[in-house]
Amino acid sequence: MDVRTQVGERQLTLSNLDKVLFDDGWTKAEMIDYYVRVAPVMLPHLQDRAATRVRFPDGVAANQFYEKNAPSGCPDWVRRDEVATGDGTVAYVVVDDPATLVLLANLASVEFHVPQWRFDSAEQRPVTIPESDGASRPSDPLADRIVIDCDPGEGITMLDSAQAALIIGAELASDDLIGLPRTTGSKGLQIAAAIRPSPTEQARGYVRRLAERLARRHPDRFVTTMDKKRRIGHIFLDYNQNMAARNTVCPYSLRGRPSPGVATPLTWDEIAAVERPTDDLRFSPEQVLERIEDHGDLAGELFTEDPPPLPSVD
Repeated sequence: MDVRTQVGERQLTLSNLDKVLFDDGWTKAEMIDYYVRVAPVMLPHLQDRAATRVRFPDGVAANQFYEKNAPSGCPDWVRRDEVATGDGTVAYVVVDDPATLVLLANLASVEFHVPQWRFDSAEQRPVTIPESDGASRPSDPLADRIVIDCDPGEGITMLDSAQAALIIGAELASDDLIGLPRTTGSKGLQIAAAIRPSPTEQARGYVRRLAERLARRHPDRFVTTMDKKRRIGHIFLDYNQNMAARNTVCPYSLRGRPSPGVATPLTWDEIAAVERPTDDLRFSPEQVLERIEDHGDLAGELFTEDPPPLPSVD
């Protein structure tokens, strides 16, 4: 049965609300309710960014697909912005308001991923994504944050990941950047930092040099290669998440797992408190909403009015 509801200034029709999307019995209605409640802190991380959605129309146990273009039948009031790529022009949805977030959740968009740049930083339309050749053009979009994606290889525990995150946070601090840790809602951790808007290739170059420096200093802990054999017992530092064409899971996004996990901002105290390999930093949607009520947005420093400049890559 369809349900008509008001979200902000928009009237929406929601469908199949009793459909079970997660293996633990969580329904689409519960997912939409979560996104309505988390919207005040999640929307700033989505606003003015190209939103890639991961949809699970038949639930997380069935097929998923990534959606970049605005879905068919999308209302005229939903903001779209174009990105020119080597494969053609993509009309992305920009999630600037609660109604758009709910509209997409109603389409079984479980996950939301965004790049490290904003549309308003680009000088031309459509925004053109640069090739990954180390070069940049004046019209390219500018990154306003960097992210170090810590992907644990086989045998890596949460204790290993937490210790690695502390090392990365200290390294960022030595470059006058404030690292903000978060879970991915899956198995890894990420550390993000706000930067003064900079060409995306320069931001990627800095993170690449940082990752390579860490791998040289801690060869028993870090690698910068995707080779699965070399990643066993190591943490892969994926600097390519800073490419203009890449995106990372948005803070507070759900993940398409059997039980609904959340990409959750953390404190450094929580990272330092991990003492055993079996310790866990996964949080349910209910726990995340409680954390927001108690602490607000722990990733809020990404919106500092005076972010530090991107450190030199030399």
